[in-house]
Amino acid sequence: MRVGSPSASLGFALRREAGLLARDRSVWAWWLVVLCLSVLSVSAGLFEVHHQKAKLARLVEADRADRVAVLKAQKDWGGAAYYSFHLTYDAPSDFAFAALGRRDDTAWMHRVRMLALEGQIHERDAGNPVLALIGRFDFAFFAAFIVPLVLIVLLHDLRAAERLAGRHDLLVATAGQAAPLWRLRAGLRASGVFIAAALPMLVAAGLSGTPLRTVVVACGWLLSYVLFWTAACAALAAWQQAGEVILATLLGLWILLGIVVPAAGRMAIDRVVPIPSGADILLTQREAVNDAWDLPKAATMQPFIERHPQWAAHATVERPFEWKWYYAFQQVGDQKAQALSEAYTAGRKQRDRLAAWLAFIAPPVLLERSLQALARTDVQASLAYEARVRAFHAGLREFYYPKLFRDEPFAPAALEAMPRFKAGADRD
Repeated sequence: MRVGSPSASLGFALRREAGLLARDRSVWAWWLVVLCLSVLSVSAGLFEVHHQKAKLARLVEADRADRVAVLKAQKDWGGAAYYSFHLTYDAPSDFAFAALGRRDDTAWMHRVRMLALEGQIHERDAGNPVLALIGRFDFAFFAAFIVPLVLIVLLHDLRAAERLAGRHDLLVATAGQAAPLWRLRAGLRASGVFIAAALPMLVAAGLSGTPLRTVVVACGWLLSYVLFWTAACAALAAWQQAGEVILATLLGLWILLGIVVPAAGRMAIDRVVPIPSGADILLTQREAVNDAWDLPKAATMQPFIERHPQWAAHATVERPFEWKWYYAFQQVGDQKAQALSEAYTAGRKQRDRLAAWLAFIAPPVLLERSLQALARTDVQASLAYEARVRAFHAGLREFYYPKLFRDEPFAPAALEAMPRFKAGADRD
């Protein structure tokens, strides 16, 4: 290799900048801050996922034991359907520690039985109002909002500090070309930030058994995000202004992209795509169910038979109370709330699609959404879980309706054919 060739010059510049960086304690301090915060974020995520999995393990066993005990005491099909609960859940994925996403504000576990389903889906605890307001400090939040701040601090005064110290012109003259010098200096600092941020995530992924493809894609998203902010910082650092002005401008950009645009976009999306609330759905279903007790039984059965004509020949109710009548008006309650429920689901899908477009002008949101999609903690995962719950509940009705409407003798052995909720059916 000839001395003075581009490769030799690049190698010399790289060694020189690496030597200078090695002696810069402030840069190492910021890298350490990134490393510590990354460890904290993935540790919090791992703890939460471990807590959820341990809780599910206990509940799955308790649910099975409770159902076995309850069914042993039943004497008819209606009682078996009424008193037996079924645990449905969406277990956290192996990458959920990095992006808990909607698992903080959307139900991922229910205990359902063969009553009206809408009330069971939409009746849930209010949750932690603090988490609902600010979200959880997980790796996705750390990467999307904290990493850019560190990059801004490290890169905003690359040139301004040298001009202030009177070394700028000498450095440019020594380097020969100014652009490669600043790109190299910014690249080395940003590389340290990327490694410090990604390393704890890689360790946690290994401990969690995360698939290699997921890890590679997550690192690709993080690297792209770091490159975006590095380019933005380097571009503004070339501005012939004091470091404080450049810093304020970059912080303004961070606020604009990370807070103003997402908040304004969310308000606009909510206004453009109005959706009914879960409380409205719950109230509609419960009113329909409660009113059924006071209506003539024929009036209750009619809307059920319109949807299920195969049971028309068995729809006569002769006694004051019959289980088939009871479960029929439970389903009629769901039918009354169906339009609201479908509007609610369609509205959430539409809002999510619009939010996906918004994310292209708000990189912090894009990174969070991308990591949540990898972790299966996004809106689509929540909707898929709800669809599985509905399919399971429909299976319960298909299992019990023939026995109730045909007045089949109770046979406990036949309960072995009862549908079982299959966790993870919507996963790859």
